[in-house]
Amino acid sequence: MNPLELITRYYDGCSTGDVEAMTATLHPDVVHWFLAPNVGSAPVAGAEHLARYWRKVQARIDARWVVDHALVGSDEAVIEWTMFWRPPGGSERVATRGAEWFTITDGLIREIRSYYQQREHTTELDAFDYAARGYSTAGAEHSTLHRPAG
Repeated sequence: MNPLELITRYYDGCSTGDVEAMTATLHPDVVHWFLAPNVGSAPVAGAEHLARYWRKVQARIDARWVVDHALVGSDEAVIEWTMFWRPPGGSERVATRGAEWFTITDGLIREIRSYYQQREHTTELDAFDYAARGYSTAGAEHSTLHRPAG
């Protein structure tokens, strides 16, 4: 499996809350680093712990992640993604745009460094034409690169 397939499978597991699907893509010693001051910005370590963390998040906010763009090497990848989700008590889904740096060891995700700010409203680049570039958009929670499971 190439790194992009590995990463999209990881996000498919995140989007469905499937712990087994996520752990199948994660190195046992994986560490996920988060940008502070987001809620829950402390690093999460260990494949099982990280998978259960995302299962809880997915269930709580009805999240779906889409890989929109990727630069991929043999043991590293940088992606842009969108997380579509529902703020607590809200009826409308919002989009959080972000970027992550992945390292891969022995064919598994070893490290994730995540760069985004999560707000209870859509956050994205001002005036960037997401649709024209094949990125996911409101009402179309998929990109030309990734059609998530679920």
